[in-house]
Amino acid sequence: MKKIIPESELIINPDGSVFHLHLLPEQLTDRIILVGDPARVDMVASFFDTKTFEVSSREFHTIGGTYKGKPIMCLSHGIGPDNIDIVINELDALANIDFATREVREQKRVLTMVRIGTSGGLQPELSLGTPVIAEKSIGFDGVLNYYAGRNDVADLEFEKALCEHTGWNPLWAKPYVVDADAELVEQIGRDDMVRGNTISAVGFYGPQGRELRLPLSNPNLNRRIEEFEHHGRRITNYEMESAPLAGLGRLMGHRCMTVCSIIANRFKTEANPNYKQGIRDLIATVLERI
Repeated sequence: MKKIIPESELIINPDGSVFHLHLLPEQLTDRIILVGDPARVDMVASFFDTKTFEVSSREFHTIGGTYKGKPIMCLSHGIGPDNIDIVINELDALANIDFATREVREQKRVLTMVRIGTSGGLQPELSLGTPVIAEKSIGFDGVLNYYAGRNDVADLEFEKALCEHTGWNPLWAKPYVVDADAELVEQIGRDDMVRGNTISAVGFYGPQGRELRLPLSNPNLNRRIEEFEHHGRRITNYEMESAPLAGLGRLMGHRCMTVCSIIANRFKTEANPNYKQGIRDLIATVLERI
């Protein structure tokens, strides 16, 4: 029996577009570049051969077109793991739910999604400008914990070791650890990219160990994270979106990964606010390989 999605669960706008993204099913491409900043969509689209549509709604800005003959689109998701929950669910709905009948399609469409972002390094050898692939993503956000099948796609042994090493606070969401799509990592990654283990934090300041006026509940957390090692793997960097992307992608059957340019090194307490050329170079590289 086919599953039919009620109106309250999947809101379709009067023009037939999906609720938050305002995209139509016919606009969806199989290859998708994801970025946080709506303005960065224009940077990505500047590489396109053609531009076929542009849609903006809140922080969600999308431009579709072609790159070297390949249909492609770039979409901004804004900041934070909660936005990824919206974006991936609505992209999957566009791909795998018939908007006319609200029926889930039997034949599933697989999307390839690469997020290009910025990140803070947690190991001294990660110099500014280094591209780091989130081969494993460690979600401190809790998004994946709300979905059935979470344990089936997670590295439970890694999670347990990390919680024990850091003295994980039970008031925080339980971490989840998910691998990016292995074939996509091989496709995008080369010797010019570090294979990393990336934390997705639920915020930028306290949740990433930054202390301004408010003291932290665990001021030693970053030090414990920097020291952590599991089967030779060390945690390389902080950002805010790779884990829900990898986790929801795996649950839905899509090919997903994140690659970030290091714009700050938390270990060395240094940062580069003039990072845009490095991001532009990374965009060019990903577009060639996706």
